[in-house]
Amino acid sequence: MSTPQDRLRRWRLVLGGESADGTGVSLSGDEARMDAALEKLYGTREEPGRRAGGLGDSAPAVARWLGDIRGYFPSTVVQVMQKDAIERLDLTRLLMEPEMLDAVEPDVHLVGTLLSLNRVLPDRARESARAVVRTVVRELERRLAQRTRSAVGGALDRSARLSRPRRLADVDWERTIRANLRHYLPEHRTLVPERLIGYGRRQQAVKRDVVLCIDQSGSMAASVVYAGVFGAVLGSMRSLRTSLVVFDTAVVDLTDQLHDPVELLFGTQLGGGTDINRALGYAQSLVTRPNDTILVLVSDLYEGGVREEMLRRVASLTAAGVQVVVLLALSDEGAPAYDHENAAALAALGVPAFACTPDAFPDLMAAAVERRDLGEWSERNT
Repeated sequence: MSTPQDRLRRWRLVLGGESADGTGVSLSGDEARMDAALEKLYGTREEPGRRAGGLGDSAPAVARWLGDIRGYFPSTVVQVMQKDAIERLDLTRLLMEPEMLDAVEPDVHLVGTLLSLNRVLPDRARESARAVVRTVVRELERRLAQRTRSAVGGALDRSARLSRPRRLADVDWERTIRANLRHYLPEHRTLVPERLIGYGRRQQAVKRDVVLCIDQSGSMAASVVYAGVFGAVLGSMRSLRTSLVVFDTAVVDLTDQLHDPVELLFGTQLGGGTDINRALGYAQSLVTRPNDTILVLVSDLYEGGVREEMLRRVASLTAAGVQVVVLLALSDEGAPAYDHENAAALAALGVPAFACTPDAFPDLMAAAVERRDLGEWSERNT
């Protein structure tokens, strides 16, 4: 049970700096070191553009600070503090130092920052950066891969249902009974099915084509990371033919990198403008079986290209039978900023645009495979 003195010490840590003087509490030991670590990052401004705290101007100093916060705070808090340090204290330059990268807590936001720097990373820091990205990718695959394969694989099997199964082993008895309840004969206490519903035999043939079209503008960093991992997982499924393209004002096809998500992510180039219309034009060229194709566009919809043509392309794709899915974000970052006018225009075409968390993405893809109403799905799940 906490005492009044314990509560005062907590308030002293929360308030920090001069604001904490009123508590009348002094800190020592680990609490004093925790307070110092927090003050270096969140210290009050003495004047515009300057802080009372600061992490110093060298990678070793920052690496020591990173080591301190990893010792005093849980990993989820460490990740938030790292992200704040990069944004508030402009530490991107120091991320190019190997000793800095060896000290960080790997997480999706840090990977996004490293990917935005990958064209300027010096050789001495590149392998450390790859190690950080590799660690995060492996953790995401461990967390998401099996669930994705299970959800999408199950949906593909259900979509292969036969209306006239040839073998008893192919009959889905539960669905057959539900579909024929009106043929129940109470006097005989039996049901005479008018038709059987079953599953098709498992085949190695490609059942769906998936095209992932990923906006790599700077605001989409976390979405790019998650999309790259999901692309690699989907690309490993034999029943899918998966393509992945990233775009800003140009389009880059990274499909040949799907076997190695780390290389795939280093093939992106975060930042720059956005030309969704051009990206959709390239994605449209990949469609050979429209009725069996799912096109997933991940973008905040801030279009720098020709808006009217972009909307015409979406209309053309859906009219041809392509299942178009528009995700404003694929991340855990909460409600994203996006172009509301373009989102409304897509909704008017029957293509709802919504954000999706990584944990919900496997079920979303299953819903798309089964051609469920994605507007209804998003209302229930996002």
